[in-house]
Formats: sequence, C-alpha cells, structure tokens
Amino acid sequence: MQENWYAVYTKPRCERKVSLLFTKKRLENFFPLNYIKTQSVLQKKILHEPLFKSYVFVKTTENDITTMVKKVNCMVSLLYWLGKPATINEDEVFAIKEFANHCKEIKLEKLPLNLKSDQPVYNDISYTLEGNVLMIKNRVIKVNLPSLGFTMSAKTEDESIMGREILFNNKEFLVQS
Repeated sequence: MQENWYAVYTKPRCERKVSLLFTKKRLENFFPLNYIKTQSVLQKKILHEPLFKSYVFVKTTENDITTMVKKVNCMVSLLYWLGKPATINEDEVFAIKEFANHCKEIKLEKLPLNLKSDQPVYNDISYTLEGNVLMIKNRVIKVNLPSLGFTMSAKTEDESIMGREILFNNKEFLVQS
C-alpha cells in the first residue's frame, strides 16, 4: 500500500508522547511547534507550544494507522473528511515545516469552504505555488492549507518585505508591490 500523510488526533498535551511512539516504530512524523513571546512583570519568556493542538502528523499506510489508533491509549482518532481518513498533501506538509521553521508567533485561522465545489474561497490577492497559496500583505505572510482547512499567518520581522526573496517549496519567490 501507498504511504500518505495523516493527522492523528491525540489527547490534550500528549503530542510529544505520540510522536516518540511513532519514532520508536520508525515512522516519519512531526508536530510543529509555535514560539510565543510572553511578557511577565519581571521577564520576557518564549513558550514552545504545538502549532496544531492535539494533532501529530505521520506518514504511513491507512491500515497501519487505523490499527495503531485503536491500540494506543493516547491517540483518540484520525482526522476524517467525508467518512474517510483525510490524507494531507505532501506539499502542504512541507509548507507547514518550512513556515514553522522560519516564522514565530504563528496564528491559525479556519478557511472558509465552498461546500458545493469542495474548493476553498479566497478573497484577497495571493500568489499560487504548486497548490499552496502564499499571500503577503502589510508584513503578514499567509499560507493556506486546504486539506486541513486552516490558514497559517505570521508577521515578518523586516520593516519592508518588498523586493525581498523568499524561498518557498524549493523555489525562489520575489515579492513586489
């Protein structure tokens, strides 16, 4: 059988435990971390929290993951779409990894869906690269993830991003006004 990427829904705060279990079984997996700056009275702290709370992404076959979810206590279920386990596009997994590695304080938003055509609706100007949408507006970079139904957004740290080259999906991309 063919290996695909799946999202496993875990119990709260069990992402690391499930990821270590997949690593022991020699399955490719990850759960992206989000770096959040907090300000207390005396000091600034950087917290490391999972970007997708209670989700771990794993690359395996459908039969293996469904039997594993039933046996392991920390896993609740798979992410389903239209009654089948939802497969996540390889390009979107790569986009999540790259975005999480290069950006901090990432925010997730739900994508509006057009249920008649099962295609997301985009209202703003955007740049398309192999099915992923990269949108840059007012120093905010957005990447749409249609198979998960989310948009990731983060502010850039540069004052001006116009004329800046961005490496996305192994392609250089020049941002212009």
